[in-house]
Amino acid sequence: MEKSKRDVDEAAMQSSSGRKNGGWITFPFIIATMAGLSLASGGWNSNLIVFLINEFNMKSIKAAKVYNVVNGCTTLFPILGGIIADSYLGCFSVIWISSLISALGILFLLLTAAIDVLRPAACDDGSSLCTSPSKHQYAVLYVAMGLASLGVAGTRFTIAPMGANQFDNPKHQAIFFDWYIFAFYTSFAISTTAIVYVEDNISWSWGFGISLAFNILGLAMFLIGKRFYRHVKEQGGSPFVNLARCIVAAIRKWRVPLSEQTQSYYHDPSDTTTITTSPVPTKFFKFLNNAAFITEGDTKSDGSIRNPWRLCTVQQVEDLKSLIKLFPLWASGLLISTQLVMQSSLLILQALKMDRHMGPHFEIPAGSMLVFIMLFTCIMIAIIDRLLYPFLAKYTHFSITPLQRIGIGHVLTIVSMAVSALVESRRLRLVRSHHLQGQNGAIVSMSVFWLVPQLALNGIGEGFHFPGHMGFYYQEFPASLKSTSTAMVALFIGIAYYIGNGLIDLVQRLAGWLPDNINDGRMDNVFWLCCVLGSANFIYYLVFSSLYKYKNMDNKPNDVPSK
Repeated sequence: MEKSKRDVDEAAMQSSSGRKNGGWITFPFIIATMAGLSLASGGWNSNLIVFLINEFNMKSIKAAKVYNVVNGCTTLFPILGGIIADSYLGCFSVIWISSLISALGILFLLLTAAIDVLRPAACDDGSSLCTSPSKHQYAVLYVAMGLASLGVAGTRFTIAPMGANQFDNPKHQAIFFDWYIFAFYTSFAISTTAIVYVEDNISWSWGFGISLAFNILGLAMFLIGKRFYRHVKEQGGSPFVNLARCIVAAIRKWRVPLSEQTQSYYHDPSDTTTITTSPVPTKFFKFLNNAAFITEGDTKSDGSIRNPWRLCTVQQVEDLKSLIKLFPLWASGLLISTQLVMQSSLLILQALKMDRHMGPHFEIPAGSMLVFIMLFTCIMIAIIDRLLYPFLAKYTHFSITPLQRIGIGHVLTIVSMAVSALVESRRLRLVRSHHLQGQNGAIVSMSVFWLVPQLALNGIGEGFHFPGHMGFYYQEFPASLKSTSTAMVALFIGIAYYIGNGLIDLVQRLAGWLPDNINDGRMDNVFWLCCVLGSANFIYYLVFSSLYKYKNMDNKPNDVPSK
């Protein structure tokens, strides 16, 4: 008997040790998966406009619209992947199924590039004399892009909670998010340069073939690590339905007088933690407490809930309240992302009007300037994880909280917009001094490398706020919505694309700062406008972040994991 007890204790210790170290065992598999899938998605997505114009004879505006729809899908649909993972399948199943879907989509793109009958006849300049794609060719193309986009949406932001689930310590989870973003940005930068070069200079078939190979490699790495993963049990139903039940139950009992007695509120009998930590619902949004208040006929003889649309648990009520508390902070991400979207889109227009030569024979593609953002984001993440956190852990008792990290990102983004305005003001002064107004093809004798400082600030800011956002929402979202939490970041990025387009349309209609020829406009004023909006958004963020109280925050100083 004594031996048996000792064996049980030893097994428990080994299990605890496995949970403690398991995150770092699975770390290389998950990061390798992210890298492979990001290389694949960047390989087919980054050069999509050129592919549509050159191979499918699309007009440039139509190609740009198709490209925007594709990007909208890849940034808005992750929320669906998160909901499915939280409600039914779990992260693991969503990731491997989505990886197969994206591989199938890239395979169809490869076929359109390799098989002539799947493309219209070649056209050199995209003029009106070019042959338009047939319905069947359009069908294959759109199915390919749809599958590839759906696959990216189901993996990119579902891998994040899958990896964070492997760790118990919030600080280790934050470090994982740093390296998740690092792998994402590094891989995307490589694909937008190396794979795009192959597509432009060798063939589209080779480019898409390389993308497909990386997709398969990423999926293989993910499946190889299966036996090491900690799998989070699926909910067996949608947690969003539970949230809706809370609202309905609270409305149905809104006239019922509430009590402060613990026994007056319904707790899940299997959840002893909530009974201890929250014997009665909190007073925030007290109206919702009606949903958990027990009235006559709400429970069966065995104590279970008779009608879940009339009675909910205290935990379900508190989960809904936590989302309400998070919404103002989430909304601040809309404008910070809009600033970045505006800068990224206008950057291409600036670069096209500047001297992009590096040496006598090489000209930097305008779109490649975005690589500087990714480069500085990766550098900053490495500095934060390898220098800043260890320094704070060793020499201070100060811990950078997720909200502080996001706030630093806000400030750097505002400064980046101000620098963008100053650089554009200098470019426009050169335009006027050389009398280049009205000349559509005029190039200003100003090096494109003048844009690097604003891109560096942009990238450094993203190194702070992007992982900060992901870590914060994962940490503070209800346990039943962990997969959805990181997809909320993708959601405000996706919405920011549309806000940015709306802001550009508004500026064009009311101020005339953005004509087709930017040498005749005042793009510097657009950047100053973004700077003002960003500053107002930062003040808004400071107010709500100062009022927010962490639910799951580990208040210990930064610690450095031993791997």
